[in-house]
Amino acid sequence: MTTVHHPYDPRIYHKECQSLQNAGYEVTLIAQEDEKEPQKANPIHHIPVKQYSSRFKRIIFGTFEAYKKARKLKADVYHIHDPELLPTAWLLKKKDNVVIYDIHEDYITGIMQKDYLKTPLKKVVATIYKFMENFFSRNLELCLAEKYYKEMYPRGKCILNYPMVNETFITHVRVGPAENKLLYTGNVSLVRGALFHARLPSIDTSISVHLVGKCPSDLAAEMYAVSGNEKDNLVIEGIDSFVKKEEIDQRYLSRNWLAGIAIFPPTEHYMKKELTKFFEYMNAGLPIICSNFPVWKNFMDTYECGIAVDPYNDKAIQEAIDYIRKNPDEARRMGENGKKAVLEELNWRTEEQKLIAWYNKLLNQRGRASMEG
Repeated sequence: MTTVHHPYDPRIYHKECQSLQNAGYEVTLIAQEDEKEPQKANPIHHIPVKQYSSRFKRIIFGTFEAYKKARKLKADVYHIHDPELLPTAWLLKKKDNVVIYDIHEDYITGIMQKDYLKTPLKKVVATIYKFMENFFSRNLELCLAEKYYKEMYPRGKCILNYPMVNETFITHVRVGPAENKLLYTGNVSLVRGALFHARLPSIDTSISVHLVGKCPSDLAAEMYAVSGNEKDNLVIEGIDSFVKKEEIDQRYLSRNWLAGIAIFPPTEHYMKKELTKFFEYMNAGLPIICSNFPVWKNFMDTYECGIAVDPYNDKAIQEAIDYIRKNPDEARRMGENGKKAVLEELNWRTEEQKLIAWYNKLLNQRGRASMEG
């Protein structure tokens, strides 16, 4: 269940829904309808809920609609993906079913960096959210997308957001010199380095930066302004529109990219995260240039798959770009190291097995509890 995420969200649809369906579960997805591809033919039964342009209307009316449709299913397991659905999860929880809250983000630190909230209000909203989460999630199972969430939710089960192994990427061989083009994939926002990435063509005028993912039009305008005279070397694909996983996958193969980038400003929300895009860049065989947060730098050093730089040091950023460009054998080695790590360790196959085993265990426990009841 989600009223926030796109119906074909990679974690929800491509990973969890499809894995459970393939394991023999009957899966129903309650989510907004894809306006471009309504009721796409697929084995996952999709019950659409209305899409609201207003966040307030979505929270009130969208949540109530999702609850009504979910209640009719009388499902053995309800798996929710949005904090605003916590009251719905609480109402759906019965003695003879399982309700899972899938925690995609560190929502407390996420609230503290919302651009549309003023600082004093952020603290109030964060406090209210934490109280609400503690109250409504007491009888829920917790599913964690990141390792460090265990610090906040020690009873949670880690089903990490590792990538699905793309066999096309694994067998794809990068031939010839890399182009002077850097790639960013995923949603574009200030805290995800939008303005840092927009400055890259000015830092190194020989390169162009391509961003593939949903980007608000007002932010895109700000990015083009920041890029100044080099705005022709800033390409944003996905202005005010969701870019599907299949389209993003195709972009990886469309060019011989120099590197994948994730130059983010330091925020509490992202400094501890192992970014999903790291795994995707690695799967595609791209070396990575990212911010030098301790967790990120340790990740680059451990898998020898990229270079971590100070996001505020233009000289260091330019040197990293130049190093990858002038050392193609080393860049190729970084890319191959990344592929190897994803193929052998950091992939959805391992998490899929954990997810299915967890579902089986929860349902067996529910069955025993029902018999005892």
